[in-house]
Amino acid sequence: MNLLLLARVVAAVIGVATFVYLFLHDSWHAENLFLVPDLVLCAALVAAALMPVRYARAALLFAFGLSAGVLMTSVSSYAVRGELGAVSLLGAITCAAFALVLAVSRPQTGGSSRADAPAAGS
Repeated sequence: MNLLLLARVVAAVIGVATFVYLFLHDSWHAENLFLVPDLVLCAALVAAALMPVRYARAALLFAFGLSAGVLMTSVSSYAVRGELGAVSLLGAITCAAFALVLAVSRPQTGGSSRADAPAAGS
């Protein structure tokens, strides 16, 4: 499985799982400080996972970075109450790791590119 496909799958899983979490924990009330950021996280990850190949890498990098920030803020919120937000921590680490890997890895191409082709007349 190539990196882009793996990143798409992970983004979709985290985005959908976060959305489901909102339902399971009755998080749809106005005093939930994380409702809007969580919904933005869900939308960004799922949209990035569905992007055409041409835009997917940049969209996934952005969505994972955004999500790492939202989830790390959630982890911090748990920490100040003396709790461990283990699921949020795992999500934050996963998103940060995928953002980093996407940022430093080279895009894979399906064939030879113009830069790899021999110059005309050689």
